[in-house]
Amino acid sequence: MREIVFDTETTGLNPLGGDRIVEIGCVEMINRLPTGQTFHVYLNPERDMPDGAFRVHGLSSEFLADKPLFADIAQDFIDFIGDAALVAHNASFDMGFINAELVRVKMSGIAPERVVDTLQIARRKHPFGPNSLDALCQRYNIDNSRRTKHGALLDSEILAEVYIELTGGRQADLGLATVETAAVERLSANLSHARPMLKRPHVLPERLQAAELAAHRQFVATLGGDLIWNDYIRETDDA
Repeated sequence: MREIVFDTETTGLNPLGGDRIVEIGCVEMINRLPTGQTFHVYLNPERDMPDGAFRVHGLSSEFLADKPLFADIAQDFIDFIGDAALVAHNASFDMGFINAELVRVKMSGIAPERVVDTLQIARRKHPFGPNSLDALCQRYNIDNSRRTKHGALLDSEILAEVYIELTGGRQADLGLATVETAAVERLSANLSHARPMLKRPHVLPERLQAAELAAHRQFVATLGGDLIWNDYIRETDDA
């Protein structure tokens, strides 16, 4: 199963009010494991950078001035995600910006059915929160010390680890391994203390009398056909 964990950085909060994407970061996962394949790009938003947004991600208008426009990388982005499910934290925010940018370049938007929102998963799993990305890293002991500011690719890499924990992948494996290890240890301990098997000093006498054996042969003979009982009778006669 192929999934793309992704994040965006923007100039603000409203894609319909003129705010634009300035960074996209994507991490490919196959069967809930990162493959090492990524998609990362900074974008020229064709507008100024509000101070509030700059304080969040540290991307200035001067830094972004020579970066490509979304139109320049739109097809590369679509090619990278393919038909994979898209995973994001507070996905409605990121998808609102992605689809707004796609509409601007006259490309089809991405259907909401393809999107997995880890914030919604976290709220169901931890209803009393907090469920920010940083809080989830703390809950699951994921190192986010590099996250001094928001960055789309770094946040995607961290979110991929959080997503694995939220869906029980790593914890389930560890739990199963612990149970299996404990079971093996108990079995080994029991075997090490088990008494050795003893052999009978004398073979037990045959419990069936000759008359009973003869009566059984006569009964089997009345059944006809190739019966498995005949094999046992022959073995007894040979003995």
